[in-house]
Amino acid sequence: MVLLKMKFTQQRRVRLAQGLWLLSWMAVMSGSFIFSLGVYLKIELLRRAEVMDNTEIHVVPNMLLLVGLAAIATNWVAGRVCQDSLDPGRFPRWKVVLLGWYAAAALLCCLLLAVVVLSYALQGRLEDSLKVGLRNGIRFYKDTDVPGRCFQKETIDRLQMEFRCCGNTNFRDWFEVQWVSNRYLDYTSKDIKDRIRSNIDGRFLLDGVPFSCCNPVSPRPCLQSQLTDNAAHYNYDFQSEELNLYNRGCREALINYYMELMNSTGPGVLSVILIQLSILFSLRYLQTSVEGAMAQEDPEGDSQGFLLEKGVKETLEEAQVKLLLLMKFGQVDPGAAEGSADTPDKDAAPPSSS
Repeated sequence: MVLLKMKFTQQRRVRLAQGLWLLSWMAVMSGSFIFSLGVYLKIELLRRAEVMDNTEIHVVPNMLLLVGLAAIATNWVAGRVCQDSLDPGRFPRWKVVLLGWYAAAALLCCLLLAVVVLSYALQGRLEDSLKVGLRNGIRFYKDTDVPGRCFQKETIDRLQMEFRCCGNTNFRDWFEVQWVSNRYLDYTSKDIKDRIRSNIDGRFLLDGVPFSCCNPVSPRPCLQSQLTDNAAHYNYDFQSEELNLYNRGCREALINYYMELMNSTGPGVLSVILIQLSILFSLRYLQTSVEGAMAQEDPEGDSQGFLLEKGVKETLEEAQVKLLLLMKFGQVDPGAAEGSADTPDKDAAPPSSS
């Protein structure tokens, strides 16, 4: 049973080859776009590596890079096949290559679909990674003299100013850590001594935030210290001063930013999948119709094109048999080899009796 059989004239085969050639190069450009998107997402993730606890989220840009290169190579081959499809002397050499090409194209479609699924499925992992990474970044904010952490303050400050955020969840996260280095504390001051003694861990805690939390939209100069004390500032109410600092936490800001980037890849990747499937089916029709015309020894005559020469079940069984035969030919029978070594040569002379 031939599945989805269609009749092709010479003119129709030419139009199919030309349209498929254009579609193949469109897919090459799409593959370049996916690769570029993977590079951009990879760079953006590496820029924020200091505030991330793990690298599991990097699987998305890594797969984008992989499928982008695979799409470029696969569809470049499809374009070459279309160029040689109407040349009886050059097209037969692609027959063996196309068997592997169909498998590669089908695998590419599966990988593209996996990228779309992972883009949405890894949001929880991204949130957990940022939660721990930002918490450590805030905790090490003061360690400007510690090797490996000396750039942590600059990273957090730039992050809060760029994404207009403050703290991990909100600006109150800064109240729970000592973010001022000991080298900048005057231990002769009674206020500082009292604050350190009042904390069981001996930390200098205060109801203040770094300058990078200040919201430039605020109509008054930024208030960074004694934020919970209404009496410390004139005409100030802690509960109503929403514009003074950024209210959004950096975890929420970064999650929204990265998920917007990854989710934007979904429609683009889905469109590439549709293009790839169109090329896969169209190239199969082109191959079978051209081979049918050559089999009739009339390259310009009418022919039949189809997707599968037999039913799906029969095609799978035939492919399984071919695979088993290839595996069998690749194996060496040790019993046969040993038997051939023990078998005496018929042409050898019998031993002489003394």
